Amino acid sequence: MHSPWTAAAPLLLASTSPTRRLLLESAALPVETHAPGVDERAVEAAAEGLSPVALAEALARAKAEAVARRHPDRVVIGADQVLALGAEIFHKPADLDGARAHLARLAGRTHALHSAVALVRDGTTEVFVETARMTMRPLNAAAIDAYLACAGREHVCTSVGGYQLEGPGIHLFERVEGDHSTVLGLPLLPLLARLRAAGLLRF
Repeated sequence: MHSPWTAAAPLLLASTSPTRRLLLESAALPVETHAPGVDERAVEAAAEGLSPVALAEALARAKAEAVARRHPDRVVIGADQVLALGAEIFHKPADLDGARAHLARLAGRTHALHSAVALVRDGTTEVFVETARMTMRPLNAAAIDAYLACAGREHVCTSVGGYQLEGPGIHLFERVEGDHSTVLGLPLLPLLARLRAAGLLRF
């Protein structure tokens, strides 16, 4: 397969997320991944008082710029996602009890997934955010326990909100408003548009 990518070196993803890498590879882009080594909670503490959208932007920027400092000649992408119920921000649950509490809080409500991307090229950083709105079905305790048993700890505790839409988490929702790649944490269409505008894609 001929890649549309025009740069000499592959796109550098400041993340070890297999989902984000797969999204880029599905678009026929050559990708290398580097862990950014950013303390997300420290970034969040420094950004106290920011809106969920601004926090997502700050996290994506911190990750992209950390990797770009080590590879200044590369095109680098950093991404992060903030789940917010109103102004309340959710993190990855520490254990199944935490996931159970998160799901009980989200059940029957609409929350936002703010997916931010920072694109660093030639020493400049561009950041954008896309938002998906997720309406979860009303769930009683038995339904939540059945879901947790089905999804398993590995998937539940590695995902903000305690679910992965691309897995058993799809059963939790009655409506999803937004692009699927935004839900997965890397808004692909607006990212491709920016890469195209920068002359990094052949078409």
